[in-house]
Amino acid sequence: MTTRRKILFTIAAIAISAVAASIVLLGVDVYLHGRYQKSAGFNVWGYRGTPVGRKQAGEYRVVVLGGSAAYGYGVTADDAMPAVLQKLLRERVPSPTFTVVNLGYNNEGAYSFKSTLQDYRWLKYDLAILYEGYNDMGERTNVQVFRHDSPVFRIAGYMPIFPIIFKEKAAAMLNGGDPGALYRQNDSGKTVFHASIATRASAGMLDATANVARALEAQLGRIAEEPVHNVDSSTSAGCAGRWGPYCQSMAAAVRYAREQGAQVLVATQPYLRMRDYVQAAHMAQQGELRGMLARQFSGDPSVGYVNLGDAVNLEDPQLSFDHMHLTETGNRLAAAAFVDPVIAMARKKTT
Repeated sequence: MTTRRKILFTIAAIAISAVAASIVLLGVDVYLHGRYQKSAGFNVWGYRGTPVGRKQAGEYRVVVLGGSAAYGYGVTADDAMPAVLQKLLRERVPSPTFTVVNLGYNNEGAYSFKSTLQDYRWLKYDLAILYEGYNDMGERTNVQVFRHDSPVFRIAGYMPIFPIIFKEKAAAMLNGGDPGALYRQNDSGKTVFHASIATRASAGMLDATANVARALEAQLGRIAEEPVHNVDSSTSAGCAGRWGPYCQSMAAAVRYAREQGAQVLVATQPYLRMRDYVQAAHMAQQGELRGMLARQFSGDPSVGYVNLGDAVNLEDPQLSFDHMHLTETGNRLAAAAFVDPVIAMARKKTT
């Protein structure tokens, strides 16, 4: 075999191996999506719950954006607020057919909203509910856009899930069944779990497989490079001090949705009451938000506001298990507060 043929053969073998590995990994990923999308995961398109498919005639489609409170941290997909809202709407109104899509994700704030609305414009949503404030209360501006961490999603709209599941399972195997160890720094106050050689080997295989997928994504990242995340400070939303970036991001999301012909409901989450200063900060933030909405969108009947501040008592253990995230009962109470405003928006759209 000539040198040239050897080189071509080697290149072809590498290419075939890469394609075969990618197909196997895709098969594993699709399986894991199906297994976890109704528990703590998300579906192949990167949102929580069963994929909704093509929009049907007579369907009024709602998307809910937010952080872990919208995503439904601590409950199954069917018990998260968006899924409960869909059920309540369908019980109340036979026509149009209401579909509610959960586009929330843990730790995301207002900055992510415009990107998320852009990413999912193919859903042809009629109404966007913007439901976040908790994740924008820190001193540093929250510019996380979870889905954009994946080059695969940026290129194809498909959201891989197996790397994080494999890494969590590996961490659980090495730490006595505790996957949370993956996200914590070493803590000398914690009991140390010594895994067997067999367990360490299995965990190593899971971790290595996850790393292969991340390496493939890193290569794709060179094709679809993600720009630096910054809040546009050239336009002031008129909000005081630290709440400026939050208001600007909310205003940008509202404007984008309206440009696409979608209606918007901006919502205040139940007030945080764990500490007096936390409650005061949350109420101040939401007061600035209301002021911004009044200044910029009061003349637009397709932009509404819903205040859930006092709708759910986060100090009630029946409603919240950690003073922030809601139980099944709490999510039902929060969803119920959206029913009338959503129906009112739908009637405006259809008349």
